Amino acid sequence: MQTTFTVAGMTCEHCEKRVAGEVGDVVGVETVTADHVTGLLSVTSTSAPDPEAVREAVEEAGYTVVDG
Repeated sequence: MQTTFTVAGMTCEHCEKRVAGEVGDVVGVETVTADHVTGLLSVTSTSAPDPEAVREAVEEAGYTVVDG
């Protein structure tokens, strides 16, 4: 299952790697792709990822998930 989130604050490839690294540790997440140009975070998981767990992981990396 693929889920997409919008992340504010990513400005470079280093940002992408930080976000992907943290979100990749969320239970059930298989792959993560972050794109600083579009601000999109794509998460592939075995089942729908817990949105709060993804949000917390993004915040741990120093960024913010944008609602809506």
